[in-house]
Amino acid sequence: MNGAQETHLAADELEGACRVLTGSGGRMQMAYAWFPRPNQPAELLYLAAPAAMQPFHLWRCTPKPGEPVPSAAGICPLLGWYEREMTDLCGVRFDRQPEPHPLVLHEGATWSIAPLAAEDVRDVQLRFRRQPWELPEVQGNNVQLLSFGPVRADVFESAQFVFFYVGEAILHYFPRLFFKHRGMERRFQGLTPTLGVILAERVSGVGSVAHALAYCQAVEAAAECEVPARAQWLRCLLAEMERLYNHLHYLGHLCHTTTLKVGEAEGKLLEERAKQLNCVISGSRFLRNLLIPGGLRGELNLSALSETLETLREEFVAYADRLVRTNSHLDRLISTGRLERQVAFDEGATGPIERASGLDRDLRRDHPYAAYAELPLEVPCLDSGDAFARMRIRIAEVKASIALVQRVLLLLPAGPIRVECVPSPGAEGLGWAESPRGTLYYAVHVGRDAKLARVKIKSPSFSNWRVFPFTVHDSNMMDYAINEASFGLTMAGCDR
Repeated sequence: MNGAQETHLAADELEGACRVLTGSGGRMQMAYAWFPRPNQPAELLYLAAPAAMQPFHLWRCTPKPGEPVPSAAGICPLLGWYEREMTDLCGVRFDRQPEPHPLVLHEGATWSIAPLAAEDVRDVQLRFRRQPWELPEVQGNNVQLLSFGPVRADVFESAQFVFFYVGEAILHYFPRLFFKHRGMERRFQGLTPTLGVILAERVSGVGSVAHALAYCQAVEAAAECEVPARAQWLRCLLAEMERLYNHLHYLGHLCHTTTLKVGEAEGKLLEERAKQLNCVISGSRFLRNLLIPGGLRGELNLSALSETLETLREEFVAYADRLVRTNSHLDRLISTGRLERQVAFDEGATGPIERASGLDRDLRRDHPYAAYAELPLEVPCLDSGDAFARMRIRIAEVKASIALVQRVLLLLPAGPIRVECVPSPGAEGLGWAESPRGTLYYAVHVGRDAKLARVKIKSPSFSNWRVFPFTVHDSNMMDYAINEASFGLTMAGCDR
């Protein structure tokens, strides 16, 4: 696969490879299955990141028909969800899986053909029977159970949360997600690589640029296409403008959960101004319909961006200063939802979440793409791992994003913004981006008809939803909403 170094492994070699990787400080990124040929066994692919500035490694494994694959989740816990996803959607069985329960398909759902194995989605028949879902056994005097959701008030996406608690103390927390699985990865199949970008930027509404960028770079890797320099620099500008409005929304929403109403209003006003800036430069508040494999669809209107952005920066600096000096706000954040560094590493935390827990990782710096290798990038990192640290990381990233945009405007090269980009039949490519919520990967497989045969998406919320419960156990009910807001999670990014 273009974009990664390949190794072929037998199924019984996976555990040993994971031990070598983690022993050297490397980390798994994702795993998935696909069917290269109809009526043939699935091929498993594992993406590993050995270290910063080193190429990604892709392990290919074709299990023997009918034999389960040894689970590697006991060595790399973050693989647990990926293995369960492969079981639900591809029918791959894993031996000694620590969490042998459905993930994407809820209990009681069965299929005639694995959803991603069928040539025609109409061949897949999902059947449902009433079946209670398994919960851990929690015993003790006065232990109560609260099931909240899946329908929630306001604009929150569907999810069901189960709390075992005594008084205000949460003993155990169990999130039940994947109520609105849209089959986005399946929807790519049969599309042309050029048309696929329109679907990619709609996987997660608040991550349109990041998804489109990772997807386009995967297609470009498959086609061995070199994107013009000007388009690369403009892609960085758009990615940072997306990071900007996401983080401003985050700060406003976090204030909402701590009942700091003025802080909420100011944060969301700044978010609105950032979105208006997006509309001025591109015609889209969410920066959609701009990227395409090979570059950009058109030029941006950058004439007044530098001056307007400086005004926004000054207002934000004053706003952030007031936030970190408001004791009633800080009292609710400091020590809330602490995530230990080792747990963050083992379970796959990413983005501001991992950087707030002492893991200094950022794809823009460690595996540069677009024009990031030519831009000075400050990556903030803290080690307290609480909600306050997560807020401070995002405040620092807002300032860094504005500085990056101003740098792009200063050094933006002239030239074309697009070249032809058509992958050959059978080509494969890996693309990635550091989205506002963390690492995002796209793996693209082009079929013999030159159309998309398989697209795999690894989104940051899929990782961060997995790690989030570790910060809820042994916490308290009054802090739950604050803790969840401090993670900045989305369901659309998790349940694709």
